[in-house]
Amino acid sequence: MKATIYDVAEKAGVSISTVSKVINNQPVGKKSKQKVLEAMQELNYKPSVLASALTGKRTSTIGFLLPDIANPLVAEMARRVEDRAHEYGFNVVICSTDLKLEKEERYVSLLRQKSVDGFILAGGFRNREVILELLRDNVPIILLSESQPYSSITTVTVDNFMGGYDLASHLISLGHTRIAVIAEDNSSSQERIRGYKQALKDNDLDITEDLIVISDSSPEHAQHLTTFLLDSPNPPTAIISCNDVLAIGALLGVREKNLKIPEDLSITGFDNTLLSKSSDPPLTTVEVPVQNMCSRAVDLLIEEIKGKSIEKQKILMLPKLIIRKSTSSCPVQLRNVPSIQNE
Repeated sequence: MKATIYDVAEKAGVSISTVSKVINNQPVGKKSKQKVLEAMQELNYKPSVLASALTGKRTSTIGFLLPDIANPLVAEMARRVEDRAHEYGFNVVICSTDLKLEKEERYVSLLRQKSVDGFILAGGFRNREVILELLRDNVPIILLSESQPYSSITTVTVDNFMGGYDLASHLISLGHTRIAVIAEDNSSSQERIRGYKQALKDNDLDITEDLIVISDSSPEHAQHLTTFLLDSPNPPTAIISCNDVLAIGALLGVREKNLKIPEDLSITGFDNTLLSKSSDPPLTTVEVPVQNMCSRAVDLLIEEIKGKSIEKQKILMLPKLIIRKSTSSCPVQLRNVPSIQNE
């Protein structure tokens, strides 16, 4: 039978409060402390994390809520956060919410019952009421990879606007004027779309809203949307996918129409995950500095947990355009260039 704090107190001949003080490194007489330590060792007693939390001690545990661990970028974030936290002696409890409000609320409630020291909320945490409740209770929070920050919460993210701008500018430089976007319904995609639109404006190109379509997180839906775009009367010559998973769906959609990449259509991804490197052809994409983002998020959260005064801030890290073989010059016969048409 597992020993309890009561067993330790009885064995050492001291009060329960004295045992609690020893467990939590609070002042106690040397003889009493020695008796308690000897009793704990003899009984093989290990304080539970929850019991320590209830006495006011930190649990050295972080709750990490992320949208979909099946996404390679999100899985990499989980690994990076876990590795960095372990360097501080912290454990990480990882929960995948699927961007569902009820799951976000349930996981936060569960983790608070377990007395985690703080939360990292990643990739568009949607339950505003839960966030406001955490703020009211002064629970340390960091938002990771979130493009619509709260002024009262530190955010660590990539410059999604610049990533979208760079991809669109790259395609425009190759002669593409009808560039579609396959996006998800989240703040990161919206920022990438905003960057795409700005690149079109800066190059005096029209913005066609019909070329912007919203997908769920599955490559199958992105494949369906790609065939839809290609069946339109005036199809795009290039498609920006707002992550690498959607780009794989776009590749499948292009092949379904018996077209070649990049000869007939250019495709880009976003995130520079393993998918982008191993696809056929390898994807032009945008690299997200995952390791730096996750390390910084953990650093800031633990500073806050330890009571250090830190100013709430938005940390915006730069993306990097990675050009591979899925993009090339727009076929001349498809370019919307008036001077060529007039000739």
